[in-house]
Amino acid sequence: MAKDFIWTTLKVIFSIFRFFCEISVLEGDSVTLNSGRTEIMDEDDVIQWLTETENSPDGELIVVADSMTVYDDVLDGRFRDRLKLNKQTGSPTITNITTEDSGDYGLIINNVFKSFNVTIYARLPVPVISSNSTNCSSSSSSSCSLVCSVVNVGHVTLSWYKGNSLLSSISVSDLSISLSLPLEVEYQDKNSYSCVLNNPISNQTQHLDISKLCHTCAGTRLLTESNRAQQDQTFLTEQYPLPWP
Repeated sequence: MAKDFIWTTLKVIFSIFRFFCEISVLEGDSVTLNSGRTEIMDEDDVIQWLTETENSPDGELIVVADSMTVYDDVLDGRFRDRLKLNKQTGSPTITNITTEDSGDYGLIINNVFKSFNVTIYARLPVPVISSNSTNCSSSSSSSCSLVCSVVNVGHVTLSWYKGNSLLSSISVSDLSISLSLPLEVEYQDKNSYSCVLNNPISNQTQHLDISKLCHTCAGTRLLTESNRAQQDQTFLTEQYPLPWP
């Protein structure tokens, strides 16, 4: 009953002060919710931490610090062995954090309220750049079609850069979807291109190697003929080895 009353009060305060303290963390890292206390807690201090996440919209009491009790078995034990309490400041630390830990956290310390909104971002994959054509281009064509892609991402922006200049970008707020972004370049282009995937706190970059992904049919034919000549020479050497001096 006491917990229900506390959380009902906190939910009203959350609706007003939801923006009070924003924290962004990468998945797998640790986050500490700072109580604002620096001195050693005394026996008269009463600290309570509660959380309201997507999977716990009704809220859960996770710490009662007057008794230094940590309730890490709530939410089906999601915080088990990951929730540590600083016995001096009353600040909890959640280790090996996951995207499911995103949500609102509230603190009541001696009738003073403090709220946190914690956003957990998944670690980003490195974008993949590939040719948009399975065949070589005719010598009359002067451009090469490329595409940069990523899979299973959310809350990210995918962008093409020419040097430090932004060429194009696409953003998505959904979870676990695939993104792709096309690019046309000249075969003889000597500029530096890169594809960048980023969220508000991290990024991953893939640099374009035009010589590996873009080539004309004429260039392919020369390369094929060169490889064939090398194979013929290897065959002759194996079949008719030169006499040793």
